[in-house]
Amino acid sequence: MEVINDNNCSWIKDLSPRNNIQTLSSDLNCEWLIIGAGYTGLSAARKLAQIYPNKKVLLIDSQLAGEGASSRNSGYLVDTTLNDGFTSNKDLENYKKKSDIYKLGIDAVKKFIKEHQVDCDWNECGKYFASSKVEDKRILENFSEILSKLNYEHNILFAKDLPKKLGTSFYNVALYTKGGILLHPGKLVRAMIDTLPQNVFLYENSPLLNWKKNNGIVECNFKNCSIKTNKIIFATNGFTKSLGIKANYNFPITLTASMTRPLTHKEFKFIGEPKEWGVLPIRPMGATIRITKDRRILIRNTAEVYNPYKMTQSDLKKRSLKQQIGIKKRFPQLPDDIIQTTWSGIVSRTRNSSQIFEKIEENIFVAGCYNGSGIGVGTLFGEQIAIKASKEHSKEIEIIEARNKPTWLPPQPFLDIGVRARLIYERIRAKSEI
Repeated sequence: MEVINDNNCSWIKDLSPRNNIQTLSSDLNCEWLIIGAGYTGLSAARKLAQIYPNKKVLLIDSQLAGEGASSRNSGYLVDTTLNDGFTSNKDLENYKKKSDIYKLGIDAVKKFIKEHQVDCDWNECGKYFASSKVEDKRILENFSEILSKLNYEHNILFAKDLPKKLGTSFYNVALYTKGGILLHPGKLVRAMIDTLPQNVFLYENSPLLNWKKNNGIVECNFKNCSIKTNKIIFATNGFTKSLGIKANYNFPITLTASMTRPLTHKEFKFIGEPKEWGVLPIRPMGATIRITKDRRILIRNTAEVYNPYKMTQSDLKKRSLKQQIGIKKRFPQLPDDIIQTTWSGIVSRTRNSSQIFEKIEENIFVAGCYNGSGIGVGTLFGEQIAIKASKEHSKEIEIIEARNKPTWLPPQPFLDIGVRARLIYERIRAKSEI
């Protein structure tokens, strides 16, 4: 499972390079093994090390820790998601279960930040769901009813108010929720790496090739060596399917994003000097947009079925042109060549937008598939899957396990055909929002 990421992600380039990278080079035996060193794997390792302070915990990643989806996302720590909103009493109950998980995720990240005094540009500024289509007001009014029933503080805004807040007249209707948080995902995940307990041993650039269970022991084969472990936690998120785990319940989607250089003082003043903000699309394939603390504009407006292991530079450049168009739609007064970096990343999806959290066998556990909400939920699920694997219990596990479970997906090639068709349909519906 070798992953080759481009090296253009702005969040990662903001950080100082790490030293003392350890790569697997000899056969090992251990009590605990975690595959995947993103938010979930790092949180699971931290929790296991606390529960078992005298045991070694091995944490392995196929690339550099934290430099996959954990630092390649848009930096939204969400309290609510629009496309999971429903109107019937039964569906409202299911939506509440999911929003309860989001709240626990926010709490888990807050606790980590407070304990370790982390600077990750945390900003409790809320977020917007916005559209240029006035007719999308109906969608937001329905969503507002749901949020009101669940006591979420929010309000609907229209064209006359939005330019003052966002610095663009592109949007005609929006719903603001107070509970959303914006942050720097690279800084957060780097802090999780830097604060790993001493009994966690991190090995990077060490792709897992295959694994099997033999007489109660899990044997994992890597390029030059193998590991035998008594218990294993898979925290591979978008690559879970490729390892044969819950393969009929999750699939990867490839996203691309671009970030501009910092706006000059003149450029920033010209768009009204807005405070940091984040917009999520009302229509599923619309653009996610942020203005960051340091006056950069981030845009993500592509989602596709694509080889999850590598995106070519030529393909990345094509997607960058789409993002340039998206920025110009919203900020026509800015220069054409304002984009500084473009990168790709993987999000893991299920058919019904639920997450994976379970014991596969007696000594095999998995957590992942966050459907785009991985910062908070990934941190939470990492901690709680470690507790579950330790045969302990928590109130958080009760809340997690009360959610709807992921539903079955059709086999290939029908799955890819269905996903591609759906993405094309949503892309057409959201054409004006890209």
